[in-house]
Amino acid sequence: MDLATVIGLFLGLTGVLGGAVIEGVHIGFLVRLSPFLIVAVGSAGATIMSFPGDVMQQFVPVLRKAFQKQELEPEGIVTQLVGFATKARREGLLGLEEEAENIADPFMKKGLQLVVDGTDIEMIRNIMETDIAFLEARHKIGESIFGTFGGFSPTLGIIGTVMGLIHALSQMGTGGGSGAQIAGAIATAFIATFYGISFANLIFLPISFKLKQNSQQEVLLREVMLEGILSISAGDNPRIVEEKLKAFLPPKLKMNLEAQRAEATEGAKQ
Repeated sequence: MDLATVIGLFLGLTGVLGGAVIEGVHIGFLVRLSPFLIVAVGSAGATIMSFPGDVMQQFVPVLRKAFQKQELEPEGIVTQLVGFATKARREGLLGLEEEAENIADPFMKKGLQLVVDGTDIEMIRNIMETDIAFLEARHKIGESIFGTFGGFSPTLGIIGTVMGLIHALSQMGTGGGSGAQIAGAIATAFIATFYGISFANLIFLPISFKLKQNSQQEVLLREVMLEGILSISAGDNPRIVEEKLKAFLPPKLKMNLEAQRAEATEGAKQ
């Protein structure tokens, strides 16, 4: 579970509802079925219309990803690739055949197998860059689903409010309600706008942004793997491979990697 998503959602809801309570709004007054149906079901219908059916089948798996923590360890990948480069330098590319069979990540496994098979370096680059491009395209679909939800829900909220105002003003025109009743109906009408804006800015758009960030991190990790595999195929010195890959890492991870190398060097001396 990604605690950042859960904590962010909790704080957002607490801030909005807590502020309403401080202003004297009764939480029960905000719970209305008709505005909820207009906003939630209306936004869902508009979003479903915007995508093919097979894309919408990914809604639940994509939503689950937003609440799952990504287990990404770029410094571990760098260390692993430098180890492969060292072995290839010592035993040749064929010495990596056993290593390739034991790799769990399918992207790295494919790349290393291409290297072992003697595939041309440009062909390796083209194949793996195509994999990365399609990975990004798949991720963008998930981002756009929630982004579309976030775009439609405020508009559906306004539609719900307009409908409520029409109802309230029609009562006023026919004399079918007291001033207090009409004022209450107008207040209820604006709940739809509240739902629409809240759903968009507390749920749908943050999830879309979270999925985008997760995608960028995963793509970066794939680019690290690609650069390492191309360097191994080119026969680069392991030290050069390490320096190339460290350029992808933020300063904190670079320091961690250098500390691990220093510990390993010190341990070897002892």
